[in-house]
Amino acid sequence: MSDAPQALPLAGVRVLEFTHMVMGPTCGMILADLGADVIKVEPLKGDSTRHLLGSGAGFFPAFNRNKKSLAIDAKSARGREILLRLAADADVFSENFKAGTMAGLGLDYEALSRLNPRLVYVSHKGFLPGPYDHRTALDEVVQMMGGLAYMTGPEGRPLRAGSSVNDIMGGMFGAIGVMAALAQRERTGRGQQVQSALFENNVFLVAQHMMQFAVTGKPAAPMPSRISAWAVYDVFEVKDGEQVFLAVVSDTQWEIFCRAFGFADLKADPRLGSNNDRVRARAWLIPALRERLAPYPAAELSRMFEAHGLPYAPITRPHDLFEDPHLNATGGLTDLTLPDGRATRTPLLPLSMEGRRLGLRMQPPALGEHTEELLRAAGCTDAEIAALVADGIVGIPA
Repeated sequence: MSDAPQALPLAGVRVLEFTHMVMGPTCGMILADLGADVIKVEPLKGDSTRHLLGSGAGFFPAFNRNKKSLAIDAKSARGREILLRLAADADVFSENFKAGTMAGLGLDYEALSRLNPRLVYVSHKGFLPGPYDHRTALDEVVQMMGGLAYMTGPEGRPLRAGSSVNDIMGGMFGAIGVMAALAQRERTGRGQQVQSALFENNVFLVAQHMMQFAVTGKPAAPMPSRISAWAVYDVFEVKDGEQVFLAVVSDTQWEIFCRAFGFADLKADPRLGSNNDRVRARAWLIPALRERLAPYPAAELSRMFEAHGLPYAPITRPHDLFEDPHLNATGGLTDLTLPDGRATRTPLLPLSMEGRRLGLRMQPPALGEHTEELLRAAGCTDAEIAALVADGIVGIPA
């Protein structure tokens, strides 16, 4: 696949993105990486994620590449007029604000679909329409009420997953819905409203545990205390206090494992003849394996497991991934410039097309970086642009 923008799958698709935080920006980033022309509409002070601290400090650079920034006062009559001009020519309008916000601005689906019947309008919310849709939702809120925190933490200690999984995956489903609606528009000539939601996304994530109950009649136990489907599927503490995850998930792998480590006695033990036998024997088998493997360095165990085609994993911290040899060899990370000018790298979408990764075309934009360009495209004259800037309707970088 060529790096030229026109060669990308969504080249020629224009997206007006009215989003903040993670869920909506993720949807827009996916569409942008696939080639869409994404216009990020920001208030004059900017998307709030530009200024977050702590765990939110990486939100803006992580989810806003390949976009253009339009800084505008959407509450003003002149600001709305410009946004309506842009919406009239857009293919997609994306928003993730509280219910009623877009209607209050005259930018809801009903209003914009009358203006542009071909428009695909995607809303990212806490809940799909129903009894909960008035609630304010966050990723952690729906993890708690949707069973994911219960499954992640130890018994009695619900714990959120270590990433904004519902925000990111909810944005992904929003993008899937947009692409499906664009494909349907090719047949019908009309756009439609697409909705994605945090809670329903979370329920989809725990569906396997719901179905476990349906099949077995027994509630799924939290992951730290679950009955594993495989006998050897654990983190092992080994020499010098290091940790490594090791897995032996089939009868063939068990035979290979025992042969590689010289555990002939375990291979011959009739109590361990099949995977299910070994699952039933975990209470004594896993402590025995921990004792036998404890003298090995983690690197040696990793080398042996890799040499024999057995599953294993080092215990990696997120910042260690910048130096991951696979990511660096395969182009999984791309150069990125942070808002303060520092250089770093960031992960690309986890897919390739025609053997190539979907790369970076534009850095995460400075606030209002493309305001002037977009106003000209909307038909504004130099005098009009100057007046809009002077009156505080739009923002242009100094």
